[in-house]
Amino acid sequence: MNTLSMFLLQAPQGQQQGGGYSGLIMIFLIFVVFWLFFIRPQNKKQKEEAKFREALQKGDDVVTAGGIHGKIAEVKETTVLLTIDNNVKIEVEKTMIMATPRPAAK
Repeated sequence: MNTLSMFLLQAPQGQQQGGGYSGLIMIFLIFVVFWLFFIRPQNKKQKEEAKFREALQKGDDVVTAGGIHGKIAEVKETTVLLTIDNNVKIEVEKTMIMATPRPAAK
């Protein structure tokens, strides 16, 4: 290496090399943005779904994750008994109950 290249690689007098705290601040800001746009909404959605499943009652019309429409005949601790047709009942995990069906458009 010649003297000129060594002089260009050295940091100027009176200035620090590197960013100091700016790197840590950027990592913190990225975490905050990630939390605001991904983690927080997902947690909120999970709480709403859990509240919906705990409020299930006999006689509610529901749709399963597989797309089966039925009426709740019995609610157990972790499962529900769905009536899907005359004298046809199936037992489904509560976690597979997705929503109540929308009313048909007229």
